[in-house]
Amino acid sequence: MATQLYSHPSCIEHDPGNHHPECPDRLRSVMAGLDDDAFRHLQRLEAPEISLNLVNAVHGSRYVENLLDNVPKQGRVSLDADTVMSSASGEAAMRASGGAVAAVDAVIAKKADNAFCAIRPPGHHAESSRAMGFCLFNSAAIAAFHARASHGLERVAVIDFDVHHGNGTQHSFENEPGLFYGSSHQYPAYPGTGARSETGVANNICNAPLAPGAGSKEFRDAYQNGILPALRFFSPELLIISAGFDAHARDPLAQLNVQTEDYAWVTRALMDVADEYCDGRVVSLLEGGYDLDALRESAVTHVRTLMDV
Repeated sequence: MATQLYSHPSCIEHDPGNHHPECPDRLRSVMAGLDDDAFRHLQRLEAPEISLNLVNAVHGSRYVENLLDNVPKQGRVSLDADTVMSSASGEAAMRASGGAVAAVDAVIAKKADNAFCAIRPPGHHAESSRAMGFCLFNSAAIAAFHARASHGLERVAVIDFDVHHGNGTQHSFENEPGLFYGSSHQYPAYPGTGARSETGVANNICNAPLAPGAGSKEFRDAYQNGILPALRFFSPELLIISAGFDAHARDPLAQLNVQTEDYAWVTRALMDVADEYCDGRVVSLLEGGYDLDALRESAVTHVRTLMDV
């Protein structure tokens, strides 16, 4: 077995417009980094389109139909001040979530040790009936619900180290005791959620807010003293990572000072938990990251750690 890589050209073709931070060059930069010879053993697969019934399990059919009906044939449509669709956005969202689901299927079937989904648009801000924060479909939540419904897993965890709190994932998980959401994020910051007091119906939400200016020490402490113990107590059968790299010190959209090597450290720490509790089953999904060089370096480090090379 090996690490699988899921992506699709439509995830690059999704284009929110000139000067939008969530730009196609983000994914181009990640894929360029993964073209290095060090990644020749990656199993590269095309992300399939997702079945809409799987999306409906998280978002509801009315939201999904309305969103897809509003994808423009040309030009762009703004869903809010930050979230914009172009003609490729519908397929990109379906391929992003489809890649996440395919990765879950492969890891559970032992066709892969783990997987990284190099996808966009990101998903962790999308709530059940609301697109926001550059996000259309919440791929991490969809993959988690699919793992329980289709594979019979009782406990699925999502760990999110994006600099922004994944309000959408928390929204989908907070009343589901069999789903765990752990997040490190800058606080206060967009979207305004993620206080430590938000704990879900069964202490299945673990938020680790970090003050602006926090760096490697605070980031690692948040995991060692908060998220990792809570994750071990939950004892997941599958671990999904919302891998946003915008807590990096060079990222322009926030004010944390996480370093590239911290992403190797947190990836290894999460893999250790997965080895203890869920037979190593890890699926990682690209979320944010807006400095192209820092994003590429961080994603490369993350995937190299998943490959354990």
